[in-house]
Amino acid sequence: MKTLTIATLSLIASVGLAFAGAPEGKDLYTAKCAPCHGANGEGKPAIAKMMGVTQKPLASKEVQAKSDADLKKVIMEGQGKMKPVAGVTAKQADDVVAFLRTLK
Repeated sequence: MKTLTIATLSLIASVGLAFAGAPEGKDLYTAKCAPCHGANGEGKPAIAKMMGVTQKPLASKEVQAKSDADLKKVIMEGQGKMKPVAGVTAKQADDVVAFLRTLK
């Protein structure tokens, strides 16, 4: 019983830590990402058309299936026509990824 309790508490703590940066990430997402990706990660058709790209919703299974490291890399280094997000630290990128995980 003691082992089960410890395991349960450990699991609860780790889940809480996984989303610890989500509120900070939401603020940063709103400031730096939402202008192109939309308030809820749905994408903005006008931006996509202007850039000649297809924006996948950030809550989509395809995007959510990416690892945290892959999402962080896109934020920090850019991908395709998306440039790196200027002025974002590695910790802030982790916070944005934590927020993106709440979009499921």
